Amino acid sequence: MQSYLSVWLVKHGIIHRSLGFDYQGIETLQIKPEDWHSIAVILYVYGYNYLRSQCAYDVAPGGLLASVYHLTRIEYGVTRIEYGAYQPEEVNPKIPSVFWIWKSADFQERESYDMLGISYDNHPRLKRILMSESWLGWPLRKDYVAPHFYEIQDAY
Repeated sequence: MQSYLSVWLVKHGIIHRSLGFDYQGIETLQIKPEDWHSIAVILYVYGYNYLRSQCAYDVAPGGLLASVYHLTRIEYGVTRIEYGAYQPEEVNPKIPSVFWIWKSADFQERESYDMLGISYDNHPRLKRILMSESWLGWPLRKDYVAPHFYEIQDAY
């Protein structure tokens, strides 16, 4: 079963992969990072005018990092599609920023950068917001090793 959007993307030659539907019937699409910006523009024009949230996660140690965008078509009620743009975990994984399409991506993409090290190309202020600028590593990656200077008793 494919959603009307997935069918529309196939009809227009846009390569993607459906990852199935959740319990609410919301489809998740996997998109190549290099195609993400053009697909985001198409989706905005198609009516997905609200970025509900953006998040990122580490799929597996040494494997893929995922950057997920939850989009909504406001004028048609709540219709949400989740888009995941995946890239292999490498020294500097990159994906195009959608800040210029949806301004609400600003702090969300910055948090994904800060915690997982995904660089969002063309983001106007991509810098750490939770960790200090001098922090080494990406705390939410599954292969992250905590620094030796932190001890739990210091938290009390």
